[in-house]
This record gives sequence, structure tokens and C-alpha cells, in this order.
Amino acid sequence: MNDIIQHLPELISGLGVTLALMFSALVPAIILALLLTPAARSKHLWLSLPVDGFIFFMRGTPLLVQIFLIYYGSAQFEWVRASFLWVALREPFACATIALALNSCAYTIVLLKGAIQSVPREEITACYALGMSQFLTFWRITLPRAIRIILPAYSNEVVIILKSTSLANTITILDLMGVTNKIAGETYAVIPFLFIAGAIYLALNFVILSAFRSLEKRANVYLYQASQ
Repeated sequence: MNDIIQHLPELISGLGVTLALMFSALVPAIILALLLTPAARSKHLWLSLPVDGFIFFMRGTPLLVQIFLIYYGSAQFEWVRASFLWVALREPFACATIALALNSCAYTIVLLKGAIQSVPREEITACYALGMSQFLTFWRITLPRAIRIILPAYSNEVVIILKSTSLANTITILDLMGVTNKIAGETYAVIPFLFIAGAIYLALNFVILSAFRSLEKRANVYLYQASQ
């Protein structure tokens, strides 16, 4: 117990890094997914094929490999080290954020594509009948409806990204898992500190899922009212 109290500030510091990693990855992932989803749905192969290739690679390879490719692989190229990109790519936190963001982006695009296809065709036809353009219909009607549809599935994606941040300790980042491994190595109290780390992840997942459940009820309030 004394070891736990003594190392509590370090665990809290690691938790802060974990949360920072998660949010730093999710925000650009969402923005990039929103920008790439129309291209992924395009009938023009020159638009859809690169996005499909990106999705295939990111979903088909382990996240740990992607982190290593960005952190260790980028340093192998002289032109990268000589460019402005090296300012970010030489930092472990930035590399982990990029890998997590790209990975999450690929899965979010797939979720958005499926949700957009689930939007009733009658609603889209009604927008066209009112004189709305295809672009305006997508951004004002189709996309908001799709976002409501994917909320339950996207909550799982957020949880996955939170748990995936634990891989960041492999490139020297002292996140919650990194700090836990460090403390366990110093104190040899492996099981207690791993149990604490697991409990913290579990509590965070509970908070995330509860928040999304509340958001889903607010976003789809008319469905919940109709079912009562």
C-alpha cells in the first residue's frame, strides 16, 4: 500500500499522457475521416482507390507496426530528417499520435460509409425535390443523420483507441502503461500495479461508454420517445 501511495503521482501523470494521446489522435482522425469519406464513396476511381488502399493498409496491419514504421522508419530517410516534418517525427508523442490518428481515421471512414448508406433514400430524394444541391444535402442532411447512426459503433472505436494508447510505451512514452511498467520494474510489485492500471482503463471505458450512451439518447431523442 505504501508503494502505491508513493507512486500515485506518477500514475496520475501517466494517466494525463494517456488522455492527451487519446484526444490528440481522435480530433484529427474525425476531421480527416469527414474529409475523406466523400472521396471513399466517389464513383471516380482516382478518388476512391487511394482512400480504399489507405483503409486496407491501416486496417490490415497491426497498430504496433504502424507506430514503429512512423517512429523508427521515418528516421531512415535523409530527406525526412532534413525537412520540416522532422520537427514532429523526431518526437515519440507526435509519432504515436499520428499512428493512432491514421488508424482511427481508417475505421471511422468505414463506419461513416456504412452509416451514410443507412440513411433512408426518401429523405435524400425529398431534399432534391426541395431544390437542395447534392453537396448541401450531404453536409446538412445526410452527414448529420449518419453521425447519429454511428454513435454506438463509434463509442467502441474511442474505447479501442484509449486501450491502444498503451502501445505508446514501446517508443519510450511514459503513458499510464509506460509508468506502470517502470514502477513494476523498480518495485517488483508487478501484479498490484498492473491491476491498478487495468482498473483505471476499465473506469475510463465506463465513463466513455456512459457519455456516448447519454449523447446517443440526446441525438436520437425522437426514437426513444417513440419507443415509450
